[in-house]
Amino acid sequence: MVTIKDVAKATGVSPSTVSRVIADNPRISAETKKKVRKAMKELGYHPNINARNLVAKYTKAIGVVMPSSADKSLQNPFFPEVLRGIGSITHKMQYSMTLSSGETEDEIFAEVERMVYGSYVDGIILLYSRVNDRITNFLREKGFPFVMVGKPSEYINEITHVDNDNFSAGKEITTYLIQEGHKRIAFIGGSRDLVVTMDRENGYEAALKEAGFPISSSYSIHAEFLESGGRKAVEELLKLKQPPTGIVVSDDLMSLGVLSTLEELGFHVPEDVSLVSFNNVYLSEITNPALTTVDIQIYQLGAQSAKALIEKTQSKAEPAKRIIIPYKIVYRESVAKS
Repeated sequence: MVTIKDVAKATGVSPSTVSRVIADNPRISAETKKKVRKAMKELGYHPNINARNLVAKYTKAIGVVMPSSADKSLQNPFFPEVLRGIGSITHKMQYSMTLSSGETEDEIFAEVERMVYGSYVDGIILLYSRVNDRITNFLREKGFPFVMVGKPSEYINEITHVDNDNFSAGKEITTYLIQEGHKRIAFIGGSRDLVVTMDRENGYEAALKEAGFPISSSYSIHAEFLESGGRKAVEELLKLKQPPTGIVVSDDLMSLGVLSTLEELGFHVPEDVSLVSFNNVYLSEITNPALTTVDIQIYQLGAQSAKALIEKTQSKAEPAKRIIIPYKIVYRESVAKS
């Protein structure tokens, strides 16, 4: 790891001058500050905010990383609710929480580097699981304590994670549409590199196979976990020669986009198209019609991930755990017999 001494050596100043630059001491000239900061960046040096308090074993802070910019993620009610669950535990244990706020993937990665190298936090919760994710790979390489909400795409036995059985949930909710007489059933999911989307879609396909129905790629649409994503996806489905009579949407916020688009185009839910969804966020109850959806207990996903992370940060010997939060289907008014 790069130290203050390395920066001092590279710039030809004393280590104490480097420390003063880090503290932004007004006695240091602008020119020296510029030179030292440039060297810090080139060498990849991250100041340790706890260097003055090395006696402290813990920062009593945890980092929380969202799958995309806070601006986008927080539009989806899943994230405020999972943060509420995390906060319930951090509050009880007197920990603070630092939330990633970068706009791009690079900015979010740089934030995580700062958290790790600067010892800003004791551990990190990743609020997503993505295939070949560089933040996950970085945390593993550094041996830094982290917990994932979702199922890891690899190293499943090495990474502590809190998840639902999304495959079974996807299969069960699709089977419900099949039992109601639907034969043309589409799937609208988030990005294909998110494990949660893959699991729910695999469950959907397993239900179709079991019923002896063909699997058509034109019935499977992927978009962002936002209302606009649902809107775009349903427009594509309605252009098909044989549009679906039932749709499995892998997120309630996307379902709102699907509902309003169907309404605008003169389709009625559930009379013309039946809709089932995932997450059971508060919006799913107040839509018209109210949504049949899978309650994945978002609050518990957050609370259990915070508990598991704090245990990990307090004991390096804590083994990797898989914590499965049960789900249940909440039946409402968005499905009719076909």
